[in-house]
Amino acid sequence: MFTTKRKRGAAGLAVIAATSMLLAGCGSSDDGSGGGGDETAVTLITKNSSNPFFVAMQEGAKKAGDKEGVKITVAAGKEDGDEEGQIKAIEDSIARGDQGILITSNGPGVNPAIEKARDQGLYVIALDTPPDPADTVDITFATDNFKAGELIGEWTKAQLKGKKATIAMLDLFNDKIVSVDYERDQGFLTGMGIDTKDEKKNGDEDATGSYDGGEYEIVCNEPTTGAEDGGRTAMENCLTKNKDINVVYTINEPAAVGAYGALQQGGSGKDVLIVSVDGGCDGVAAVKKGVIGATSQQYPLKMAELGVSAIKKIVQDGKKPKPTEGLDFFDTGVALVTDKPVEGLDSIDTTEGTELCWG
Repeated sequence: MFTTKRKRGAAGLAVIAATSMLLAGCGSSDDGSGGGGDETAVTLITKNSSNPFFVAMQEGAKKAGDKEGVKITVAAGKEDGDEEGQIKAIEDSIARGDQGILITSNGPGVNPAIEKARDQGLYVIALDTPPDPADTVDITFATDNFKAGELIGEWTKAQLKGKKATIAMLDLFNDKIVSVDYERDQGFLTGMGIDTKDEKKNGDEDATGSYDGGEYEIVCNEPTTGAEDGGRTAMENCLTKNKDINVVYTINEPAAVGAYGALQQGGSGKDVLIVSVDGGCDGVAAVKKGVIGATSQQYPLKMAELGVSAIKKIVQDGKKPKPTEGLDFFDTGVALVTDKPVEGLDSIDTTEGTELCWG
């Protein structure tokens, strides 16, 4: 958990501009084998290879490998939550003699393997999902996930205009604790003005009470595994508890699309606010269509490219990256994407979101 997270300010659009400049100079790669240099070898291990977010991250790493002359190996769990698959990928990286690993961890079960890799001299950078504890890796390059949740919470609060919020929380897991899960969840609730309790636990808030502007009821906290079918099932379960849900928080956009489908099938989709995090091209298109009201856009290509570059620099001259000032991770930026802007809340519209999206 980032103890310093509440000291940071909102990520400005200058971060997004820097991202665009970074991406503009990248080359391409067909097989992920890098640009032919044997000096540095890096393995990127994502949660899975099906979510567009991780597909974009893999492509970003390959392009950075071409540019930097770094040999890139791509590996992934079979699905979100597959710790054993990631452990094997780490062991394979050690056996190959890689200099570094970039990883979006599937959970705490991967931590001992990460520690083993570092003991063997590999530099390990977490992307998107900081491990718990954060110092399990050398550094994390990630979205400020708490801020991402907070932005969509603030937007939702403004849209309600004091109306009662009957909320479905569609999280990532219910059988393991992962920082990206509780950071986004509790950021959303904080943005709404709802008090949270254990900062590393979802679903322990008071079920009813007051948000900043009106009354709320949290109907459910359901796991989705970050997938569309998981979002649909989770939403169906929530609707069996209360048909009057009018706010749906989702861990990511595939889960949001699944939730929307369940709402439409159940006849409850009208006037329901769905909010999410990701900012992929499909997600921004869903915002434009009105399926999702607002999403927080993150930048997986930038995470991967910065990670590859950082390990190359460490191998060359020992220079290690430093966290963003005031944080214990390197903040790769976040922006609220919506076509219904709120006064006093920084956002970009779907036209600009489309220019910056991925996938």
